[in-house]
Amino acid sequence: MHTWTLTDTARDLHLDEFTLSAAELGQAGSFGIRKRTLHGGLREGVDVVELDNGLLRATIVPTRGMGLWRVAAGELALGWQSPVAGPVHPHWVPVWEPSGIGWLSGFDELLVRCGLASNGAPQFDEQGRLQYPLHGQIANLPAWHVEASYHAATHTLSVTGVVDEARLFGHKLRLRTTYSARLKQPHLNIVDEVTNLSAESSDMQLLYHINFGAPLATPGARAHLPVETLAPRDAHSASDVDTWQTYAPPQAGWGEFAHFAELLADRDGRTRAMLVAADGARAASVVFSRRQLPCFTLWKSQRLPADGYVTGLEPGTNYPNTRAFEQSQGRVPKLEPGQTRRFELELCAHLSEESVRRASHEVEQLASGVEPTIHRKPMPGWSA
Repeated sequence: MHTWTLTDTARDLHLDEFTLSAAELGQAGSFGIRKRTLHGGLREGVDVVELDNGLLRATIVPTRGMGLWRVAAGELALGWQSPVAGPVHPHWVPVWEPSGIGWLSGFDELLVRCGLASNGAPQFDEQGRLQYPLHGQIANLPAWHVEASYHAATHTLSVTGVVDEARLFGHKLRLRTTYSARLKQPHLNIVDEVTNLSAESSDMQLLYHINFGAPLATPGARAHLPVETLAPRDAHSASDVDTWQTYAPPQAGWGEFAHFAELLADRDGRTRAMLVAADGARAASVVFSRRQLPCFTLWKSQRLPADGYVTGLEPGTNYPNTRAFEQSQGRVPKLEPGQTRRFELELCAHLSEESVRRASHEVEQLASGVEPTIHRKPMPGWSA
């Protein structure tokens, strides 16, 4: 294992530029890791690290909580076209705006983490003051330690970053994220470890907001999930119950839909959620453990492209309601002092009809013999 430190504030170390190529490793082929700092507009000062395994190129953003901005696998681009021209430096994101939804001013990633103290809807006190903002703070906190690695024995590239979400007299949580990819494989592995640094116990929440637009999320696309139980989030989403799996033509001003679900898993707790393009020849899927992330949200925004035609496949520790509601339902994990919780995901690009068929078959096998329970109205205990 060869490792290079790109940022370490404890050592006052920060590389504006870094390049690791196959040639420098004495290897044949075209792969490597590149780190650079962006300039201009709202992205001024944002660090990005590009991990390129020769087939898949992932753009990681340490400045934005180790988020994943874009992925290109072969000719397939994963991500979406947000009205927000990012990546936006956290300096310009008013997370604590009194409305509670300032987080949306920086939202344009393929994968953005929501958490760690809260991950859902904004929560206000009895006087109307904001207590917890939409989707939390972790996506707008920069990593203080970043490193790149190459493991010769397994032909694996990786990028690791550490982000702290902490305050005096409050929670003290650390997120350690590692993205890794074997050479020439259309898969990106993600391992997150959340540690309670406090001497006192602490609640935590984590949701992976994984977002797709064109060319996957277009009219005629299909969400393929091994559903055990599904319910609309609210009365508006209930109007989409009959069409929750499919995507319609864009419509100006159309409100977002969200459906909460429990997914079926294999004996090890492993499950897969897919988005299949309208042509059936391309898809993306996320593999995760239901034991680690028991709750799933399907989010659909089908507005005109200029306003964000996008869908989200979102595994989480809980449903993205207010923190208080999720606490009342016993869905907010607690970490004891020094305790760590581990989360593992795999983001897969399916570049051929055969790859789509194999992954779809896996989803069908997970759901085999089980008739899904579909609720036509929001389900008490799931929706506030």
